[in-house]
Amino acid sequence: MARHFRIGLFASLSALALNACSQSAWNSTIGPPVDQLSSQTRNRPATGTYHPACSEVRHPYEARCLALVRDDPAPRQARTDGTPAGYSPAELQAAYNFDPTGGSGETVAVIDAYDDPNLESDLQVYRMQYGLPTCTTANGCFKKVNEKGGAKYPKPSASWAIEESLDVDMVSANCPNCKILVVEANNENYSSLGVAVAEAATLNAATISNSYGGTEYKDENAKSPNFAQGRPVLASAGDDGYGGQWPAALDAVVSVGGTTLIQGGGGSRGWTETVWSGTGGGCTTHSTKPSWQADTGCKNRTMNDIAYVADPNTGVAFYDTYEAAGWGVVGGTSVSSPAIAAMLAAAGNASSIQNASWIWSGSHSSNVLNDVASGSDGTCGPAYLCTGEVGYDGPSGWGTPNGLGAL
Repeated sequence: MARHFRIGLFASLSALALNACSQSAWNSTIGPPVDQLSSQTRNRPATGTYHPACSEVRHPYEARCLALVRDDPAPRQARTDGTPAGYSPAELQAAYNFDPTGGSGETVAVIDAYDDPNLESDLQVYRMQYGLPTCTTANGCFKKVNEKGGAKYPKPSASWAIEESLDVDMVSANCPNCKILVVEANNENYSSLGVAVAEAATLNAATISNSYGGTEYKDENAKSPNFAQGRPVLASAGDDGYGGQWPAALDAVVSVGGTTLIQGGGGSRGWTETVWSGTGGGCTTHSTKPSWQADTGCKNRTMNDIAYVADPNTGVAFYDTYEAAGWGVVGGTSVSSPAIAAMLAAAGNASSIQNASWIWSGSHSSNVLNDVASGSDGTCGPAYLCTGEVGYDGPSGWGTPNGLGAL
Protein backbone atom coordinates (compact mmCIF):
# COMPACT_ATOMS: atom_id res chain seq x y z
CA MET A 1 0.00 0.00 0.00
CA ALA A 2 1.14 3.54 -0.67
CA ARG A 3 0.62 4.51 2.96
CA HIS A 4 3.10 1.96 4.33
CA PHE A 5 6.03 3.53 6.16
CA ARG A 6 8.41 3.07 9.02
CA ILE A 7 7.00 4.09 12.37
CA GLY A 8 9.81 6.46 13.36
CA LEU A 9 9.41 8.60 10.24
CA PHE A 10 5.64 8.62 10.71
CA ALA A 11 6.01 9.89 14.27
CA SER A 12 8.22 12.80 13.28
CA LEU A 13 6.05 13.96 10.38
CA SER A 14 2.76 13.58 12.23
CA ALA A 15 3.98 15.55 15.23
CA LEU A 16 4.85 18.43 12.91
CA ALA A 17 1.43 18.19 11.29
CA LEU A 18 -0.34 18.33 14.62
CA ASN A 19 1.57 21.41 15.72
CA ALA A 20 0.55 23.13 12.51
CA CYS A 21 -3.19 22.83 13.18
CA SER A 22 -4.99 26.16 13.43
CA GLN A 23 -7.64 26.86 16.03
CA SER A 24 -9.99 28.18 13.37
CA ALA A 25 -10.31 24.67 11.92
CA TRP A 26 -11.24 23.00 15.19
CA ASN A 27 -14.65 21.51 15.72
CA SER A 28 -16.46 24.10 17.85
CA THR A 29 -19.35 21.79 18.71
CA ILE A 30 -17.37 20.05 21.47
CA GLY A 31 -16.17 22.91 23.63
CA PRO A 32 -13.40 25.45 23.99
CA PRO A 33 -10.08 24.94 22.16
CA VAL A 34 -7.65 22.55 23.77
CA ASP A 35 -5.18 24.45 25.88
CA GLN A 36 -2.28 22.16 25.15
CA LEU A 37 -2.25 19.79 22.19
CA SER A 38 -0.36 16.64 23.16
CA SER A 39 1.45 14.61 20.51
CA GLN A 40 -0.27 11.49 19.20
CA THR A 41 3.15 9.92 18.59
CA ARG A 42 4.90 10.11 21.95
CA ASN A 43 6.47 6.71 22.30
CA ARG A 44 5.41 4.39 19.51
CA PRO A 45 7.92 1.50 19.42
CA ALA A 46 10.02 0.97 16.31
CA THR A 47 10.34 -2.82 16.48
CA GLY A 48 8.85 -4.72 13.57
CA THR A 49 7.40 -3.15 10.46
CA TYR A 50 3.80 -2.04 10.63
CA HIS A 51 1.68 1.00 9.96
CA PRO A 52 -1.38 2.64 11.51
CA ALA A 53 -4.53 1.92 9.55
CA CYS A 54 -5.71 5.50 10.12
CA SER A 55 -3.72 8.65 9.58
CA GLU A 56 -2.98 11.03 12.42
CA VAL A 57 -5.72 13.37 13.59
CA ARG A 58 -5.75 16.79 11.98
CA HIS A 59 -7.62 18.63 14.74
CA PRO A 60 -8.02 18.13 18.49
CA TYR A 61 -11.66 17.09 18.31
CA GLU A 62 -11.09 14.30 15.84
CA ALA A 63 -10.20 10.71 16.67
CA ARG A 64 -8.25 8.15 14.71
CA CYS A 65 -8.66 4.41 14.72
CA LEU A 66 -5.96 2.50 16.58
CA ALA A 67 -5.30 -0.58 14.45
CA LEU A 68 -1.64 -1.25 13.60
CA VAL A 69 -1.22 -3.47 10.52
CA ARG A 70 1.88 -5.61 10.04
CA ASP A 71 3.71 -4.94 6.76
CA ASP A 72 6.63 -7.37 6.70
CA PRO A 73 6.15 -10.49 4.58
CA ALA A 74 6.06 -13.16 7.29
CA PRO A 75 2.74 -12.13 8.91
CA ARG A 76 1.03 -12.12 5.51
CA GLN A 77 2.04 -15.68 4.82
CA ALA A 78 0.03 -18.66 5.98
CA ARG A 79 1.44 -20.95 8.65
CA THR A 80 2.92 -24.26 7.63
CA ASP A 81 -0.48 -25.90 8.21
CA GLY A 82 -2.11 -23.44 5.80
CA THR A 83 -3.98 -21.41 8.44
CA PRO A 84 -3.65 -17.60 8.60
CA ALA A 85 -0.80 -16.00 10.52
CA GLY A 86 -1.63 -14.22 13.75
CA TYR A 87 -3.38 -15.51 16.86
CA SER A 88 -6.57 -17.43 16.14
CA PRO A 89 -9.72 -17.46 18.30
CA ALA A 90 -8.70 -20.81 19.80
CA GLU A 91 -5.27 -19.45 20.75
CA LEU A 92 -6.75 -16.34 22.34
CA GLN A 93 -9.24 -18.48 24.26
CA ALA A 94 -6.36 -20.64 25.50
CA ALA A 95 -4.19 -17.66 26.41
CA TYR A 96 -6.96 -16.12 28.51
CA ASN A 97 -8.35 -19.42 29.78
CA PHE A 98 -12.02 -18.87 29.07
CA ASP A 99 -14.99 -20.86 27.84
CA PRO A 100 -16.27 -19.17 24.66
CA THR A 101 -19.74 -20.70 24.76
CA GLY A 102 -21.47 -17.98 26.81
CA GLY A 103 -23.09 -14.78 25.65
CA SER A 104 -26.03 -16.19 23.75
CA GLY A 105 -28.54 -13.39 23.15
CA GLU A 106 -26.12 -10.64 24.24
CA THR A 107 -25.22 -7.86 21.80
CA VAL A 108 -21.76 -6.33 21.55
CA ALA A 109 -21.66 -2.96 19.78
CA VAL A 110 -18.61 -1.58 18.04
CA ILE A 111 -18.42 2.12 17.21
CA ASP A 112 -16.48 3.19 14.13
CA ALA A 113 -16.42 6.08 11.68
CA TYR A 114 -17.46 5.82 8.03
CA ASP A 115 -18.60 2.68 6.22
CA ASP A 116 -17.01 -0.61 5.27
CA PRO A 117 -19.13 -1.98 2.38
CA ASN A 118 -17.48 -5.43 2.62
CA LEU A 119 -17.80 -5.82 6.37
CA GLU A 120 -20.49 -8.50 6.58
CA SER A 121 -19.05 -10.67 3.82
CA ASP A 122 -15.52 -10.38 5.24
CA LEU A 123 -16.80 -11.36 8.67
CA GLN A 124 -18.24 -14.57 7.26
CA VAL A 125 -14.84 -15.55 5.82
CA TYR A 126 -13.20 -15.04 9.23
CA ARG A 127 -15.82 -17.01 11.08
CA MET A 128 -15.87 -19.84 8.53
CA GLN A 129 -12.09 -20.17 8.69
CA TYR A 130 -12.25 -20.81 12.43
CA GLY A 131 -15.45 -22.84 12.59
CA LEU A 132 -17.45 -20.13 14.38
CA PRO A 133 -21.24 -19.92 14.08
CA THR A 134 -22.61 -18.01 11.10
CA CYS A 135 -23.34 -14.37 11.92
CA THR A 136 -25.36 -12.57 9.25
CA THR A 137 -28.09 -9.99 8.87
CA ALA A 138 -30.37 -12.78 7.65
CA ASN A 139 -30.07 -14.86 10.83
CA GLY A 140 -30.32 -11.84 13.13
CA CYS A 141 -26.77 -12.07 14.48
CA PHE A 142 -25.25 -9.15 12.56
CA LYS A 143 -26.61 -5.63 12.26
CA LYS A 144 -25.04 -2.50 10.79
CA VAL A 145 -26.57 0.97 11.18
CA ASN A 146 -25.57 4.59 10.86
CA GLU A 147 -25.18 6.85 13.90
CA LYS A 148 -28.94 7.48 13.98
CA GLY A 149 -29.86 3.81 13.64
CA GLY A 150 -30.74 3.94 9.94
CA ALA A 151 -29.59 1.99 6.91
CA LYS A 152 -28.21 4.94 4.92
CA TYR A 153 -24.55 4.41 5.70
CA PRO A 154 -21.87 7.11 5.73
CA LYS A 155 -19.31 7.31 2.95
CA PRO A 156 -16.80 4.45 2.86
CA SER A 157 -13.30 4.76 4.28
CA ALA A 158 -10.53 2.31 3.44
CA SER A 159 -8.61 3.27 6.60
CA TRP A 160 -11.50 2.74 8.98
CA ALA A 161 -12.56 -0.42 7.12
CA ILE A 162 -9.55 -2.23 8.57
CA GLU A 163 -10.64 -1.10 12.03
CA GLU A 164 -14.19 -2.30 11.50
CA SER A 165 -13.03 -5.71 10.29
CA LEU A 166 -10.70 -6.07 13.26
CA ASP A 167 -13.45 -5.09 15.69
CA VAL A 168 -16.02 -7.61 14.49
CA ASP A 169 -13.35 -10.32 14.24
CA MET A 170 -12.33 -9.77 17.87
CA VAL A 171 -15.93 -9.86 19.05
CA SER A 172 -16.30 -13.13 17.13
CA ALA A 173 -13.13 -14.60 18.64
CA ASN A 174 -14.04 -13.75 22.24
CA CYS A 175 -17.80 -14.27 22.18
CA PRO A 176 -18.77 -16.41 19.17
CA ASN A 177 -22.39 -16.64 20.36
CA CYS A 178 -22.88 -12.90 20.84
CA LYS A 179 -24.75 -10.75 18.37
CA ILE A 180 -22.75 -7.98 16.71
CA LEU A 181 -24.02 -4.42 16.26
CA VAL A 182 -21.89 -2.04 14.19
CA VAL A 183 -22.76 1.65 14.53
CA GLU A 184 -21.01 3.78 11.91
CA ALA A 185 -20.53 7.43 12.81
CA ASN A 186 -20.72 9.96 9.97
CA ASN A 187 -17.10 10.97 10.55
CA GLU A 188 -14.28 10.93 13.10
CA ASN A 189 -15.44 14.01 15.05
CA TYR A 190 -15.93 13.46 18.77
CA SER A 191 -19.52 14.67 18.54
CA SER A 192 -20.46 12.19 15.81
CA LEU A 193 -18.79 9.27 17.60
CA GLY A 194 -20.65 10.18 20.79
CA VAL A 195 -23.97 10.14 18.94
CA ALA A 196 -23.10 6.64 17.71
CA VAL A 197 -22.40 5.46 21.28
CA ALA A 198 -25.80 6.73 22.40
CA GLU A 199 -27.47 4.94 19.49
CA ALA A 200 -25.78 1.67 20.45
CA ALA A 201 -27.29 1.99 23.92
CA THR A 202 -30.71 2.82 22.44
CA LEU A 203 -30.46 -0.41 20.45
CA ASN A 204 -29.85 -2.32 23.72
CA ALA A 205 -26.23 -3.33 23.26
CA ALA A 206 -24.95 -5.07 26.39
CA THR A 207 -21.44 -3.65 25.91
CA ILE A 208 -20.07 -0.91 23.65
CA SER A 209 -16.51 -0.85 22.27
CA ASN A 210 -14.63 2.20 20.99
CA SER A 211 -11.33 1.42 19.25
CA TYR A 212 -10.21 4.96 18.55
CA GLY A 213 -8.78 7.95 20.36
CA GLY A 214 -7.79 11.58 20.26
CA THR A 215 -6.50 14.43 22.38
CA GLU A 216 -7.95 15.11 25.82
CA TYR A 217 -9.59 18.47 26.46
CA LYS A 218 -10.87 20.53 29.40
CA ASP A 219 -14.14 19.46 31.05
CA GLU A 220 -14.17 16.34 28.87
CA ASN A 221 -16.30 14.31 31.28
CA ALA A 222 -19.07 16.90 31.36
CA LYS A 223 -18.91 17.37 27.61
CA SER A 224 -19.02 13.65 26.74
CA PRO A 225 -22.36 12.61 28.29
CA ASN A 226 -23.05 9.99 25.63
CA PHE A 227 -20.36 7.75 27.08
CA ALA A 228 -22.26 7.28 30.36
CA GLN A 229 -24.86 4.72 29.34
CA GLY A 230 -25.38 2.59 32.45
CA ARG A 231 -23.54 -0.34 30.87
CA PRO A 232 -19.91 -1.14 30.04
CA VAL A 233 -18.57 1.37 27.52
CA LEU A 234 -14.98 0.46 26.70
CA ALA A 235 -12.24 2.39 24.93
CA SER A 236 -8.77 1.60 23.67
CA ALA A 237 -5.97 3.23 25.64
CA GLY A 238 -3.94 4.30 22.59
CA ASP A 239 -0.83 3.15 20.75
CA ASP A 240 1.60 5.99 21.52
CA GLY A 241 3.03 5.01 24.87
CA TYR A 242 2.55 6.67 28.25
CA GLY A 243 -0.22 9.25 28.44
CA GLY A 244 -3.98 9.60 28.35
CA GLN A 245 -6.37 10.11 25.46
CA TRP A 246 -10.08 10.66 24.86
CA PRO A 247 -12.40 8.76 25.32
CA ALA A 248 -10.42 6.20 27.36
CA ALA A 249 -9.71 8.90 29.95
CA LEU A 250 -13.40 9.46 30.74
CA ASP A 251 -14.74 8.43 34.15
CA ALA A 252 -17.64 6.54 32.56
CA VAL A 253 -15.38 4.44 30.32
CA VAL A 254 -13.47 1.22 30.96
CA SER A 255 -9.96 1.96 29.71
CA VAL A 256 -8.31 -1.06 28.08
CA GLY A 257 -4.53 -1.22 27.80
CA GLY A 258 -2.30 -3.47 25.73
CA THR A 259 0.22 -6.24 26.32
CA THR A 260 2.77 -8.33 24.49
CA LEU A 261 1.62 -11.97 24.53
CA ILE A 262 4.02 -14.81 23.71
CA GLN A 263 3.12 -18.47 23.67
CA GLY A 264 5.38 -20.45 26.01
CA GLY A 265 6.75 -19.88 29.50
CA GLY A 266 4.66 -18.16 32.14
CA GLY A 267 4.63 -21.19 34.44
CA SER A 268 1.51 -23.31 34.37
CA ARG A 269 -0.24 -20.77 32.18
CA GLY A 270 1.98 -21.54 29.20
CA TRP A 271 1.95 -17.93 28.00
CA THR A 272 4.23 -15.00 28.83
CA GLU A 273 2.67 -11.55 29.03
CA THR A 274 4.34 -8.20 29.56
CA VAL A 275 3.37 -4.55 29.14
CA TRP A 276 3.43 -3.57 25.47
CA SER A 277 5.73 -0.57 25.07
CA GLY A 278 3.22 1.17 22.80
CA THR A 279 0.16 1.07 25.02
CA GLY A 280 -1.35 4.30 26.29
CA GLY A 281 -2.07 4.65 29.99
CA GLY A 282 -1.05 6.50 33.12
CA CYS A 283 -2.12 9.83 34.55
CA THR A 284 -4.69 11.68 32.45
CA THR A 285 -4.51 15.41 31.76
CA HIS A 286 -8.08 16.63 32.18
CA SER A 287 -10.26 13.86 33.62
CA THR A 288 -11.02 14.23 37.32
CA LYS A 289 -10.30 11.46 39.81
CA PRO A 290 -13.36 9.20 40.22
CA SER A 291 -14.35 8.38 43.79
CA TRP A 292 -13.81 4.66 43.23
CA GLN A 293 -10.18 5.00 42.17
CA ALA A 294 -7.79 4.52 45.09
CA ASP A 295 -4.26 5.01 43.71
CA THR A 296 -2.42 8.08 45.00
CA GLY A 297 0.23 8.78 42.37
CA CYS A 298 -2.12 10.63 39.99
CA LYS A 299 -4.47 13.40 41.10
CA ASN A 300 -6.63 12.84 38.00
CA ARG A 301 -8.23 9.74 36.53
CA THR A 302 -5.65 6.97 36.09
CA MET A 303 -5.64 4.78 32.99
CA ASN A 304 -5.87 1.78 32.57
CA ASP A 305 -8.39 -0.55 34.20
CA ILE A 306 -7.73 -3.87 32.42
CA ALA A 307 -5.68 -5.08 29.45
CA TYR A 308 -5.43 -7.58 26.57
CA VAL A 309 -2.88 -8.35 23.87
CA ALA A 310 -2.14 -5.39 21.58
CA ASP A 311 1.48 -5.62 20.40
CA PRO A 312 1.42 -5.95 16.57
CA ASN A 313 4.52 -8.15 16.85
CA THR A 314 2.33 -10.66 18.71
CA GLY A 315 -0.79 -9.70 16.78
CA VAL A 316 -4.03 -11.38 15.85
CA ALA A 317 -5.33 -12.67 12.54
CA PHE A 318 -7.96 -10.57 10.75
CA TYR A 319 -9.66 -10.54 7.37
CA ASP A 320 -10.46 -7.45 5.29
CA THR A 321 -10.89 -6.93 1.56
CA TYR A 322 -11.95 -3.28 1.31
CA GLU A 323 -8.49 -1.92 2.15
CA ALA A 324 -6.36 -4.98 2.91
CA ALA A 325 -5.72 -7.94 0.63
CA GLY A 326 -7.60 -10.46 2.73
CA TRP A 327 -5.77 -12.12 5.62
CA GLY A 328 -3.32 -10.14 7.70
CA VAL A 329 -1.92 -9.60 11.18
CA VAL A 330 -2.92 -6.60 13.23
CA GLY A 331 -2.27 -5.15 16.67
CA GLY A 332 -2.78 -1.93 18.58
CA THR A 333 -5.16 -1.38 21.47
CA SER A 334 -7.89 -1.59 18.85
CA VAL A 335 -7.57 -5.33 19.50
CA SER A 336 -8.04 -4.89 23.26
CA SER A 337 -11.28 -2.95 23.50
CA PRO A 338 -13.62 -5.17 21.42
CA ALA A 339 -12.02 -8.29 22.92
CA ILE A 340 -12.76 -7.24 26.51
CA ALA A 341 -16.22 -5.95 25.51
CA ALA A 342 -16.98 -9.38 24.07
CA MET A 343 -15.66 -11.21 27.13
CA LEU A 344 -17.83 -9.04 29.39
CA ALA A 345 -20.86 -9.98 27.31
CA ALA A 346 -19.87 -13.66 27.41
CA ALA A 347 -19.62 -13.49 31.22
CA GLY A 348 -23.25 -12.35 31.41
CA ASN A 349 -22.68 -9.62 34.02
CA ALA A 350 -22.70 -6.54 31.82
CA SER A 351 -26.03 -5.25 33.13
CA SER A 352 -24.48 -4.72 36.59
CA ILE A 353 -21.46 -2.72 35.35
CA GLN A 354 -21.72 1.03 34.73
CA ASN A 355 -18.04 2.01 34.70
CA ALA A 356 -14.69 0.59 35.81
CA SER A 357 -15.49 0.75 39.54
CA TRP A 358 -16.17 -2.99 39.71
CA ILE A 359 -12.60 -3.90 38.90
CA TRP A 360 -11.23 -1.35 41.37
CA SER A 361 -13.49 -2.58 44.17
CA GLY A 362 -11.36 -5.57 45.09
CA SER A 363 -14.40 -7.84 44.85
CA HIS A 364 -12.57 -9.98 42.29
CA SER A 365 -9.87 -12.38 43.44
CA SER A 366 -6.35 -12.35 42.05
CA ASN A 367 -6.69 -15.82 40.51
CA VAL A 368 -9.13 -14.52 37.88
CA LEU A 369 -6.63 -11.99 36.54
CA ASN A 370 -3.16 -12.42 35.07
CA ASP A 371 -0.94 -9.91 36.84
CA VAL A 372 1.26 -8.25 34.21
CA ALA A 373 4.27 -7.34 36.32
CA SER A 374 6.99 -6.39 33.84
CA GLY A 375 7.54 -4.10 30.87
CA SER A 376 7.01 -0.36 30.44
CA ASP A 377 5.32 2.11 28.12
CA GLY A 378 7.50 5.15 28.86
CA THR A 379 9.06 7.32 31.55
CA CYS A 380 7.01 8.66 34.43
CA GLY A 381 6.78 9.17 38.15
CA PRO A 382 5.65 7.39 40.24
CA ALA A 383 6.92 4.36 38.33
CA TYR A 384 3.70 2.31 38.59
CA LEU A 385 2.01 4.70 36.17
CA CYS A 386 4.14 3.47 33.27
CA THR A 387 5.71 0.20 34.47
CA GLY A 388 4.23 -3.24 34.96
CA GLU A 389 4.22 -4.07 38.67
CA VAL A 390 2.67 -6.59 41.03
CA GLY A 391 -0.91 -5.50 41.61
CA TYR A 392 -2.19 -2.37 39.89
CA ASP A 393 -0.17 -0.46 37.30
CA GLY A 394 -1.06 2.12 34.67
CA PRO A 395 -0.26 0.24 31.44
CA SER A 396 -2.04 -3.04 32.25
CA GLY A 397 -4.49 -1.93 34.94
CA TRP A 398 -5.38 -4.80 37.24
CA GLY A 399 -4.18 -7.33 34.66
CA THR A 400 -5.60 -9.43 31.86
CA PRO A 401 -8.50 -11.90 32.18
CA ASN A 402 -7.79 -15.40 33.49
CA GLY A 403 -11.16 -16.84 32.62
CA LEU A 404 -14.35 -14.80 32.94
CA GLY A 405 -14.40 -14.63 36.74
CA ALA A 406 -13.24 -11.03 36.96
CA LEU A 407 -15.78 -9.92 34.38
